[in-house]
Amino acid sequence: MFNFKKYRIGFDVQGLVLSIIIMIPNFIWFAIPTENDVLRAASLTPVIDMVATIFQVIMIASLCLIKNIEYQKSENKKRLFEIIISVVIYYFGWCMYYSQIVNTAVILILCIAPCIAFIIYSIEKKNLVALISAIVFMMFHTIYGLVNFPAT
Repeated sequence: MFNFKKYRIGFDVQGLVLSIIIMIPNFIWFAIPTENDVLRAASLTPVIDMVATIFQVIMIASLCLIKNIEYQKSENKKRLFEIIISVVIYYFGWCMYYSQIVNTAVILILCIAPCIAFIIYSIEKKNLVALISAIVFMMFHTIYGLVNFPAT
């Protein structure tokens, strides 16, 4: 059973920094479109997109504003390394996209890699709210990618 007593409202700078680092390529994409920008096409899955967006907002808010009081600061370099690798893979996916290499693998990288970073961070911080919302976001975001960009 979920124990609300383990959580408190508190600002997590690291959660905000991770969110911003992951959003940087999106900010660039908004400002500088690429040629043949398939991600700007009308979505075939507006309801799935809406659910994904709702869980993305919940995920980011919970990463930045909810803290587990049982979390003990650790020196878990393995999880930090996994987060960094996920972000590097995500940036690589954007480099591929801007190089006009757009296929199912690239779309999956863009959908899954940032979610993996959020999931690992949520596990590290023992933030069940962020973890559940990150998993749900990843599922719906991946469905969006696979349905809207099949075997591209």
